[in-house]
Amino acid sequence: MTPVPGWEPQKDPRLPEIDRLRGLVMILMALDHMRDFFDADALRFSPTDLDRTYPFLFLTRFVTHFCAPTFALLAGVGAYLYGARGRSPATLSLFLATRGLWLIALDAVVISPVWGGPGRVLLGTLWAIGCGLLALSLLSRLPTRLVLAIGAAIILGHNLFDGVASARLGAVAPLWRLLHEGGALPFGVPGAVIYPALPWIGVVALGFGLGPLFQAAPERRDVWLRSGGLCALAAFVALRAAHLYGDPHDWTTQRDAVFTAMSFFNVTKYPPSALYLLVTLGGAALILPALARLTGAAARGLETFGRTPLLFYVLHLYLGIAAALALAAVRGYSLVDIGSLVKSGPPAEFGFGLAGAYVAWVVVVAALYGPCRWFAGVKRRRPDLWVLSYL
Repeated sequence: MTPVPGWEPQKDPRLPEIDRLRGLVMILMALDHMRDFFDADALRFSPTDLDRTYPFLFLTRFVTHFCAPTFALLAGVGAYLYGARGRSPATLSLFLATRGLWLIALDAVVISPVWGGPGRVLLGTLWAIGCGLLALSLLSRLPTRLVLAIGAAIILGHNLFDGVASARLGAVAPLWRLLHEGGALPFGVPGAVIYPALPWIGVVALGFGLGPLFQAAPERRDVWLRSGGLCALAAFVALRAAHLYGDPHDWTTQRDAVFTAMSFFNVTKYPPSALYLLVTLGGAALILPALARLTGAAARGLETFGRTPLLFYVLHLYLGIAAALALAAVRGYSLVDIGSLVKSGPPAEFGFGLAGAYVAWVVVVAALYGPCRWFAGVKRRRPDLWVLSYL
């Protein structure tokens, strides 16, 4: 847990720019989910399906691609900084393991019903980050630079296993679906693995390995972040343009320049390809230095959401789906109608369009600012309550 020699640790135990970046990606994530709830096109076709999408819908989806990788990376950074504040390696390992298990349980019990309905388990974002923290409970015992190398190797190398299909693996097939391929859950449990864990373990480990960078003087840290971000984006462009490696789906020339550009940036999220992670994490590395200079109400608002990410995550999903169901009921649809339309694909007039999704996004984010501000205050005033570190 030793900082890089010559770098001065920061006195403030919390770095506001980290909270701001986390808050920003939480707000963007809410946009993606409100699109799922309020735009019928979200259920009729994928916004990245170039045969059916349109530029603004594709852009809306692409911007929200930055959320999960950035949040996973910051989970790793936060784990390093938590341990660097005087915790023993054993204490850190225990905290990471228990928090990882807590996130996995929360995803299966609280979040899954939003997406899969009662009785189905969909392992998504919290599952992926929870697995990353579980792995980190062991990796954190290693030298930090080795953890950094392991994270980078997983991110850049996991696409080498794209050709390994669980159907050919016999008894270990369920494990492979959990780690890399996705698909049906093991032991006949109804549901699916949406976020295979292996690449996300790499992202969390990368964040932990970058932890000492956040103990540097801000000016030096930002130089490293900008350089790393630009290198990641350059690697993305070079590998993608040359059709060399990093994503199971190549880009193709489309009917015009705009759709060709969309094809170029249409990288794979499930599981996240190396190119997907290069472009999203590279962009996040460039954004953080700018957020460090942000002031005023915008900075305070982002910090509020960034200090209460789990509360925001749970509340925005339930508030969003409750509002969507209420509006559908007002328009004359019953719950049975809605359930059947979700399975078969709703008519175009069922939803409220992408514009309606944006309106709902603004309303939901505004509605959650008060509860998040209150809870951020509780966490700030009561650092002695250990349970708050899990929320």
